[in-house]
Amino acid sequence: MSQDPAVAYGDKARYDRATAGLDAPLAVVDLAAFDANADDLVRRAQGKPIRVASKSVRCRALLERVLARDGFAGIMSFTLDESLWLARSGFEDVLLAYPTADRAALTELAKDARAAAAVTVMVDDPAHLDLIDTCRPAGRGAEIRVCLELDTSYRTGGGALRVGARRSPLRRPSQLAELAGEVVRRPGFRLVGLMAYEGHVAGVGDEVAGRPVFSRTVRMMQAAARKELAARRWEAVRAVRAVAPRLEFVNGGGTGSVQHTAAEAAITEIAAGSGLFVPRLFDNFRSFRGRPAALFAQPVVRRPGPGVVTVLGGGYPASGAAGADRLPEPYLPAGLRYDPQEGPGEVQTPLLGAAADRLALGDKVWFRHAKAGELCERFDALRLVEGDRVVATVPTYRGEGRTFL
Repeated sequence: MSQDPAVAYGDKARYDRATAGLDAPLAVVDLAAFDANADDLVRRAQGKPIRVASKSVRCRALLERVLARDGFAGIMSFTLDESLWLARSGFEDVLLAYPTADRAALTELAKDARAAAAVTVMVDDPAHLDLIDTCRPAGRGAEIRVCLELDTSYRTGGGALRVGARRSPLRRPSQLAELAGEVVRRPGFRLVGLMAYEGHVAGVGDEVAGRPVFSRTVRMMQAAARKELAARRWEAVRAVRAVAPRLEFVNGGGTGSVQHTAAEAAITEIAAGSGLFVPRLFDNFRSFRGRPAALFAQPVVRRPGPGVVTVLGGGYPASGAAGADRLPEPYLPAGLRYDPQEGPGEVQTPLLGAAADRLALGDKVWFRHAKAGELCERFDALRLVEGDRVVATVPTYRGEGRTFL
């Protein structure tokens, strides 16, 4: 992200003052930036509620903060164990975004009527229904709320070219309708939702610095993909509603596609989460510019020579296909870069650049993670910053002893 030098200098000074009495490594969330990003998501959602993707936040206090704002409703979780924990913590609408094979958690869900009323599980195969049935107690247990997922990948060239995540096998509206019928016919299940996550639009930047040809190609692909998906999603919703007229929600989108997905009549709610923290992978979108809200600091522990400092740790690569874009970004002070021979290390990270000569032992270097919630797997607490003060310290999932993946 290109930085206004004055703003960058001011932010570093604020964060340094706020955490002056705290030793690094540590992680902060700038509440003004977090709230501004939430407002921008609501603006782009055009009146449709936003379901918060918990994997992009992984902190109950911040989930509560954003859900207290107008325009947000419900959580999209990533494991059933997490879903049960959130439901038992008071969150009333939890959509599990991925199918589960966790027999212990399914058994718990079937036994706990209150949790089962709050949690919706994802299904894209009759085998998922079979598995759930094997986990039910005698007497069938609680009714299980079910959501179906549509494959959103874009295919062209007669199917020879495929773009998008390999998720659901359900691509045609008729396939969704068939599985919907299976859910409706089985006792103990209730079909309540349909989800279609277009990650190749929502999570792929269309204006990558220094790569104009690539960026134009992405924009062309995404325009074609949005058009194809909007028509197919409409038909899928119509086909499923013919089987289950009382469908409660149709979920789609993601941080990078909020405004496009919200414009579809078939969609009733939008999923988003990364747009609250705005990690570095979300710098490459033309349609919006968020404010980096989540940062982590590593302390300077060595000065090997002119133009070089070494910080403790910092090797926190993000998930996905390995590449430089999955590495944290040395953010503040501006002008630092990795040593290409070492990169970010498990226990130490050399950083090069003229800014290194202005750093002393113990000074903090501030980084942005490539992804959002994965930062919280490295820290047990987040320091919440307002202006130049830490106003609260809240636990991450890890800090509450919860490591779901």
